[in-house]
Amino acid sequence: MVKPTQRGFTLIELMIVVAILGILATIAYPSYIGYIERGIRADMMSEMQQIASRIESSKTTYRRYNRIPLSEIFSNTVNGAGTTYPNEGTALYTVTVAPVNGNNLGGGNWTLTATPIAGTRMATDGTMTLNPWGVKCRNAICGTEEEWSR
Repeated sequence: MVKPTQRGFTLIELMIVVAILGILATIAYPSYIGYIERGIRADMMSEMQQIASRIESSKTTYRRYNRIPLSEIFSNTVNGAGTTYPNEGTALYTVTVAPVNGNNLGGGNWTLTATPIAGTRMATDGTMTLNPWGVKCRNAICGTEEEWSR
């Protein structure tokens, strides 16, 4: 009588595979989180550019900055001069514009500021600003090129 051969994996072989998968996950997870945060930051930068475009297009309608209603700049206002981003889901940034005169934009020297909300995924991302001359600042590093992505 021929004895049947056993098939399958030994416990040692399974433990080696689990250890390798654990090491790969330990390396890949921080990269994945960084990738997600860079994507969220890029979306916020794009939103700030759109808000700046709305300000400039509203200036042609009202012929002055100080007559632009904040309701035309922000689709949903949190306070007199700001909104949160994203508009749906968990808010990650508070976006404000200054100066403000009542419910209108205060003048041509406006500055858009995106501040991360404490306790969220982007809390350590740093503040981003944009002004009418296209100067972008992130974490106090300013310029007109890639300052937001640093």
